[in-house]
Amino acid sequence: MNLLILGDVMGASGRKVLSDKLPDLIKTNKIDFVIVNGENASDDGKGITEEITKEFFKAGVDVITSGNHIWDKKETTNFIGKEKRLLRPANLVDGSPGRGFEIYLSKDKKFRIGVINLMGNVFMRKTEDVFQKAKQICNKIKLKKDVDYLVVDFHGEITSEKNAAGHFFDGLATCVVGTHTHIPTADTRILDGGTAYQTDIGMCGDYNSVIGMNKENSLKKFLKEKDATSHFPSEGEGTLSGIIVETNSVTGLAKKVTRLIHGGSLAN
Repeated sequence: MNLLILGDVMGASGRKVLSDKLPDLIKTNKIDFVIVNGENASDDGKGITEEITKEFFKAGVDVITSGNHIWDKKETTNFIGKEKRLLRPANLVDGSPGRGFEIYLSKDKKFRIGVINLMGNVFMRKTEDVFQKAKQICNKIKLKKDVDYLVVDFHGEITSEKNAAGHFFDGLATCVVGTHTHIPTADTRILDGGTAYQTDIGMCGDYNSVIGMNKENSLKKFLKEKDATSHFPSEGEGTLSGIIVETNSVTGLAKKVTRLIHGGSLAN
């Protein structure tokens, strides 16, 4: 089967390119399951609303992951508990609404896909130890026993922490992707144990920007100019950024992994 995992959807530009391009990508690449990080999908790039989740599901998204911006919209705490297709980081403090791991069915209902959402500890909001939480989940959920395939979204700031997470899950998960930094890395590969990996799969949004935010205003903030305002998303033509993983049906691991850069200023 084929998995499509897309990076952080940024603002209206990201939502538009997702809605416009995803249905055809699913058909063209025979995608069986779609995971998207949606924590920046609101108009201001901070958080996600119930209306936006419905828009994503209509476009063909199966699961929405998130990160440090998950609670930026107050309404999220009210609906995340009943919407199992929206995940928050599993290592948030105990008692947080929602779930950080769930098992889903592929579009044809033939395969069980486990999705784990984690958030790094370094230079991020305070959370429980991410590697201890990863160990706890892996002790409960086994590839090819409890799930046919297992995908990890590791939402983190620093490369080394994501890199270590990839090696931790190597052989235990089908795929590990990093999110959060909004710039796709060029280290797409299958690790020694058979797990597909990329340190960061980038964002879905306007790359003629500063990690998705309006570039002129961002420069003003760096230059400490008086007329700088709060950051707001750039609204130019968007790019879809992520990976496609072809799985091995026998092992549950990755058979092939391909970077996806589609549309907008970043595409070749």
